[in-house]
Amino acid sequence: MTHLLSRRSFFASAIVFGTAALAPLKAFALSNSQAETLVDRAVNDINAVISSGRSEASMIRSFEGIFRDYGDTAYIAAFALGNDRRSASSTQIRTFTEAFNGYIARKYGRRFREFAGGQIVVQGASNVSNYIEVQTLTTLRNKAPFRVDFHVSDRPGHPVFFNIIIEGVNMLLSERTEIGAMLDRRGGDIDALISDLRNV
Repeated sequence: MTHLLSRRSFFASAIVFGTAALAPLKAFALSNSQAETLVDRAVNDINAVISSGRSEASMIRSFEGIFRDYGDTAYIAAFALGNDRRSASSTQIRTFTEAFNGYIARKYGRRFREFAGGQIVVQGASNVSNYIEVQTLTTLRNKAPFRVDFHVSDRPGHPVFFNIIIEGVNMLLSERTEIGAMLDRRGGDIDALISDLRNV
């Protein structure tokens, strides 16, 4: 019950204070152009993968590399685990992060794979509190264009994205909800969660 209440309290606060509260809490000297350059490189790699015509398994491996190269995977994993991180051992945190990184790359890799035949184009960037939002426009066949936004910081000492908004769906919030629900269904057993994440 404590886990459920803490997660519910977090989401109530997130709704009140907005997405800016989700960003890594670090002042940065990151410029809009640096953030745009990072996302431009990332979407170029994504576009190359989705237009390659390769198998899903091959594409997913490439998406794992894209998340590793351009994403703040440590922060995304820590945010997803939330308050449950406090009761986890250092070994559990490390293995959860590894399992979560594979899970998130597979999940969003499959979503980006749906963009095959389309293209993602960087439109611009704007400062949002303590991070930079880079807006992109995705065009697909037989579908109206839609936004995919990347939230960028330099928390690790270099530009990385730490959140993606696809058609209004916030990755950080969605994954915190999903991981919390998965952990609750397993009675708070982090080891069971880790094992299952490796097979999702």
